[in-house]
Amino acid sequence: MTTQNVTKDAKNQNVTRRNFLTTSCMALSSAAAGFGTQRLLAEERPKPTAAPNIDPGYIGPQFFDRREEEALLEVLESRSPFRFWGSGKPTKVLRFEEDFAKYMGTRFALGVTSGTAALDCAVAGLGIGPGDEVIVPAYTWWSDYTCVVHAGALPVFADIDRTFNLDPRDFERKITARTKAVIAVHLLGGPCDMDPIMKTARKCGVAVLEDCAQCVGGSYHGKILGAIGDVGIYSFQVNKMITSGEGGAVVTNDPVIYELAARFHHMGLIHGVFLDRVGTSRAQTFAGENFRMSEFTGAVLGAQLSKLDSMLAQLRRNAEAIYNGIETIAGIRLRRRPDPQGDIGYGVYFEMKDKAVRNRCIQELRKRKVPASTLTGSVLLPVHESVINKRTRHPNWPSFNSPEGKKIKYGPDSCRQTLDIFDRFVQVRVGAKYTQRINDYIIDAIRRVYNSLA
Repeated sequence: MTTQNVTKDAKNQNVTRRNFLTTSCMALSSAAAGFGTQRLLAEERPKPTAAPNIDPGYIGPQFFDRREEEALLEVLESRSPFRFWGSGKPTKVLRFEEDFAKYMGTRFALGVTSGTAALDCAVAGLGIGPGDEVIVPAYTWWSDYTCVVHAGALPVFADIDRTFNLDPRDFERKITARTKAVIAVHLLGGPCDMDPIMKTARKCGVAVLEDCAQCVGGSYHGKILGAIGDVGIYSFQVNKMITSGEGGAVVTNDPVIYELAARFHHMGLIHGVFLDRVGTSRAQTFAGENFRMSEFTGAVLGAQLSKLDSMLAQLRRNAEAIYNGIETIAGIRLRRRPDPQGDIGYGVYFEMKDKAVRNRCIQELRKRKVPASTLTGSVLLPVHESVINKRTRHPNWPSFNSPEGKKIKYGPDSCRQTLDIFDRFVQVRVGAKYTQRINDYIIDAIRRVYNSLA
């Protein structure tokens, strides 16, 4: 069904597009509940002839219901949208932080305005600044690079491997006497191989900052992502697992990191709620930013967090069904997953022999309405023009004006392995509301296209 037809049908039923989509999502959810995830052999699998509606959509909004609405109304009725004080008693952000810390298994959680703000706060919490180096994956989102630059420190790129995440071997090769931290980014729903990363980091005295923006609720060998390293961050932007449109969080077990992060998000000051959590202040006032989360954001996130387990279960069920259906294709190479159970199921990924064949595969899958693409949601940072030229907000910004900063070279030669991996993998998005029919259709389409190109 085309978008025009959907819109036309919605108008005929005298409902808004939002209500129409909500109704459709609820119908998909009800249908999905009636199916199991029993794996079928290829020859037993039904061969759908017509493409179903397989737009994966945004995950979090598909689960909006009365809980978000009621939480928002409570903020409106209290007339207290600011987290610290108001006409009533603001509690939404406070409760979200407490519940989020409990869910992630950490002592502390700090609600902020975005995942980018969370990274800036975490970097402040680690005391990173001029003269320091921070190792960053060559394929990740801009914020993992900018948070280092804005701290006056120097980003050093390390390659990714077939997990799409930091290559532990290249991470170790890039460590110098100036390395203060590494940002272990859990990209596209899958965890980093954290054991070797943590082993190297602890051996070399390097702090570990986990970026879980694209893997909220993921885990690694039973440990929730974000609670493994020294500090973890999350994003709640609309593309992420749970969402309030924008929003972010920092978690840690370290009271010093927590206090510095809390101060940085509140102009360098410390509010009583944070002192109550850490006990005794260990830092002085300094120049910070304003990244405070509002009560409206906290209200939505509190409601979304209560559904996270259900979201994860549905998404994982569909991703595993598709992985199970395509792993028997002769010669197929899938994304390497250090812990398949910890993957949140955001997508399914497989490798083609080169870039040209990868592009043909994506083209053929799209003809069949399968949501296929190159790896998305992040950037090949070292080959971007502004990174190559080390452009910052001011020409005298300290990051690249030290002898080490002037010496370092970015560009394709700094990430050949990353470029090679990026050029060969196909991404197929997975929806939390998919049915068995949709999963079977995607499996059959991948099988047919892959076999025609292999």
